[in-house]
Order: sequence, then C-alpha cells, then structure tokens
Amino acid sequence: MPASFIHNPVEIEKKDTGIGGKPPVDRRPTGGGGNGDDDAWRRAGRMGPRELLKRVRMVLFFALAGDMVFFIALAVMFFTHQSAGHFDPRTNDFIGDWHPIRIPPVLFLNTAVLLLSSLTIEVARRQIFREFDVVEEWLGLGKPALRRTWPWLALTALLGGVFLAGQFTAWTQLTAQGYGFDQWATPASYFFYIITGFHAIHLLFGLLFVVSGLIFLPFLRRVDYRQITVDSMAWYWHTMGLAWLLLFALLTLG
Repeated sequence: MPASFIHNPVEIEKKDTGIGGKPPVDRRPTGGGGNGDDDAWRRAGRMGPRELLKRVRMVLFFALAGDMVFFIALAVMFFTHQSAGHFDPRTNDFIGDWHPIRIPPVLFLNTAVLLLSSLTIEVARRQIFREFDVVEEWLGLGKPALRRTWPWLALTALLGGVFLAGQFTAWTQLTAQGYGFDQWATPASYFFYIITGFHAIHLLFGLLFVVSGLIFLPFLRRVDYRQITVDSMAWYWHTMGLAWLLLFALLTLG
C-alpha cells in the first residue's frame, strides 16, 4: 500500500547545508518513492520510517489475527449449540434447546453506521499520507496533513459512539422481549449478548484509541509517527468492521 513519508533529519553532518541551496540528502523527503528511502537511517544505525511502518503493521496483523480467531471460535460454539438438546424420558424424543430470537431492528442501522465509520477512517488514513501535505509539514509550513485528517478522525469517533449506543439500545430491546442477560432465557439470547458484547468491548478499545489520537496527535513532533498512529487506527477499525459483518450475518442467519 503506497505511503508517503517524510524523511526526518538524521543529524550526521549538521554543518552541511546541502548543494545548490537544497537541504542535505539525509534531510530530503522521500515523496513515497519507496526505493531505498530508509538508506540514510540504516547508515545511521536506526530504523527508517518505512521499515517502522512495516513492523508496526506486522505486530498489529498478528494481534488482530488472534482476535479474529476468537470471533471464529464464538461462531463455531454458536452453531454447535444450535444442535444441542435433550431426550424426553417419557416419549424418548429428542427436544432441541435452541429457540431462535428476533434480532432487534436497530442492528441493521448499526451495521450501516459502522460501515460509514470505516469509510471515514480510511479517508483519514489517506489524508495523513497525502504527499504534498507531507512535504509541506517537512518544510515547516504547519501541519496541513494533520488538519485534513483530524475532522475525519473526529467523525469516525462520533460514528463509533453512535454504534455503541445502538448496541446498548439493542440489548434494551431484547430485555424488553423477556430475554435479559441475567435471565439466560435461551441459549440463543445468551449467545446474542456474548457475541455483541465482546465485539462492543473490542470496538470500545478502538474508539478510545481514536479519541486518544485526536488529543495527542498534534503533540507528536515527527510526521512519520503521526502517520503510523493513524494507519494503525485505521487497520484496527477496519478489522472490527469486518468482524461485525461476519458476526451480524451469523446472528441474522442463526
């Protein structure tokens, strides 16, 4: 995935002002070229921006893969319990214990809200890597990339809050139908609370991540750190969106 990084100063020769009025080679932005843009960092014995991004993405990938395995395990348990039941000792007939429940309609609206929030955070991710703005930030002309990114992150946080509020509304509606979590009326209602609850907890962590970014991103002095932070937010949020689509289809069909 293309990403435009600035090349933050590597103070190898502070007195070298460059050639022809240009900054030294070690201080020039890469412009997203990608070929050898970390060479100066390697010569200085440090990790370059592009290599750091790849490592952060790799760590995030394995962490999110673990989360997806957890959600898949919930899906397997969901289908396994659908076939659970007991034998009637009088008639020797097998009686299923699974009694489907009506999915609260607000979940359909919630799904649309989460998909929209995934779109807004992707726009934010692309804005923070916008090459022209990155170069301006490197030149010290303010923080145009951050200014373009911040409103989209704020909108993502707002939509995430709406989604969580909608999940709470769904739980309230289900309780009103006589399927409260404390009652454990049926295995179906039990799994509904477990599945939606665990996903809501994961999304809450993502929401806290985004809100923290809104507060602290302006204080990160290095542009590449801001880029990597927003990139991590986006991939986490996209994964939670994908997980919800799978879980929502599971609940609807089940």
